[in-house]
Amino acid sequence: MAPRPQVPPEVEEYRDQRWRREGTRQVETALDAERFVEQVGFAACLTDSRRPGPSLYVAVCGRRDAVLPRNVQKDPEASLTWVLKDEVIARGKVYYAKLGRGKATFVAPRMVPFFKAVWGMRRAEEHTRLSTSAQAVLRVLRREWEMATSDLRDASGVRDRASFTRAMDELQAAMLVVPSAVLYQPKFTYIWSLGIGRFPDALVRRVRREAAVREIARCFLTGAGLTIPGELARVTGLSRPEAGRGNRALVAEGYATMLAPGTYQLVTGTSDAP
Repeated sequence: MAPRPQVPPEVEEYRDQRWRREGTRQVETALDAERFVEQVGFAACLTDSRRPGPSLYVAVCGRRDAVLPRNVQKDPEASLTWVLKDEVIARGKVYYAKLGRGKATFVAPRMVPFFKAVWGMRRAEEHTRLSTSAQAVLRVLRREWEMATSDLRDASGVRDRASFTRAMDELQAAMLVVPSAVLYQPKFTYIWSLGIGRFPDALVRRVRREAAVREIARCFLTGAGLTIPGELARVTGLSRPEAGRGNRALVAEGYATMLAPGTYQLVTGTSDAP
């Protein structure tokens, strides 16, 4: 069995700087978090060093080897990440939802059209691609625009908790619905809104899928410096063949070089490449 490709030390140092894995640049406030997402283009919320890609939790920790403890409720760094996530959602400056493979993801507004081109769906496709429960929830939100979880369950008729959760995951993955606030009093609940209500221009912009995949690959490579086989697919939820096509498109335009099959490096002199 061939050994798994490793990221070179100089590339890890480049990622430390770009992904705020340094104690001097760690994220401490909601404004810091928004600037971090804008810089990296997209980031996971609560992944740690065991998963590739930029992560708000790792940026809060400010170190490369951050690992989520088993009891996250008592961990100050995990707790701060959760608080910042709630604040960022309420501020509405960056996109947040469960996207590819159900992973909670922040997306900078400039990247929303590209994510929508890959994971979104047109209104004409909804009746064939969405479950009955998801369609019922979406009808209510299009009438009311925003609603708390319990009220939305009642109004849509999707009262079974598991069915409702699956419906919301579907709608988030299709970039139709987003959480717009988190309330803890008098009881914990999310407020759900239509994504287009928060990001109307970005979500109506039409982009060809192949162009979107290329720009997602560009965004990741700019922050990563180098990508090893399967890394882009694992971070974004793209299929490996499609991720490969995105990286090869960057090679074709001179933005990246292919060092080996599946390994692509940012061209020297591009965005302070390593």
